[in-house]
Amino acid sequence: MPLSALIIGYGSIGKRHAEILSEMDEISHLSVLSSHFDLPYETISSIEDISSLNPDYMVIASPTNQHYTQLKFLEDNFKRRKILVEKPFFDSFVDLKVTHNEVYVGYNLRFHPMIDKIKKICIDRRLWNIHVFCGSYLPDWRPGMDYRETSSAKRDSGGGVLLDLSHELDYVQWLAGPLEVEHAVNKKVSDLDIDSDDLLLLSGRTQDGVHVHIGLNYFTRKPIRKIIIDGEGISIEGDLIANTLSVTEDGETSDYSFPDLERNDTYRAQHQAVLESDLKNVCTFTEGLNTMRLIENIRSWHN
Repeated sequence: MPLSALIIGYGSIGKRHAEILSEMDEISHLSVLSSHFDLPYETISSIEDISSLNPDYMVIASPTNQHYTQLKFLEDNFKRRKILVEKPFFDSFVDLKVTHNEVYVGYNLRFHPMIDKIKKICIDRRLWNIHVFCGSYLPDWRPGMDYRETSSAKRDSGGGVLLDLSHELDYVQWLAGPLEVEHAVNKKVSDLDIDSDDLLLLSGRTQDGVHVHIGLNYFTRKPIRKIIIDGEGISIEGDLIANTLSVTEDGETSDYSFPDLERNDTYRAQHQAVLESDLKNVCTFTEGLNTMRLIENIRSWHN
């Protein structure tokens, strides 16, 4: 049965969600909540107007500092709806209770075929160490836009690597379980003209004893996004920019590549999974809150 959908926010990520959903057979009608005019979709300008649309599926893709207020409004005014909140879930941890709707968090990297394959490979293996690094240059993120004016550059808008690049915090815990912080450095260290954090160096350990090291930054000029895993009889190296994966299991090495993967593919797969209630890869409301707890624990370290 075709469904109606609403995108809240029409920045770069809201526009991406709108383009993807408008092409999906499951969606019969798409609307956008935005202050922009002349959009190629039905547009409303006030959150109170959502009730007149009564959408089946809603995506919160606004600046991070607006997520909590908007989700609280939807939870208070709708029932039995599917709601996807773009990552990061909130700009700080809130102990929100959700009982009326199905709420999920947009950690779409779980739908990257490489991360999915690593998950399947590791499921019955004892892991020793996971090392993750994600570095890129913030001024190159959005061509044609002054990086200093983006939400990433502004702490009050929910910017900073700890929130912006929290994909790594999510998928590491999805692969290896809840993470306890043993040491963390999270601060602004570069000469970028921003007031948000641009560096995270994290050491931690999962409940199963997996040692985890995560490095994130806004200032690596040539983008790098890699994951290295070692464990009993296994070594894995994945490159999320080259889309290549090398897996050595019990002395045998296999190489994989994903050359045809396009950026929208993981987002599309995520929407499909939520709409079809195929939730094995979807970040749940509880998992999203747990990642926010981890973020607050990192923030509590004196840097």
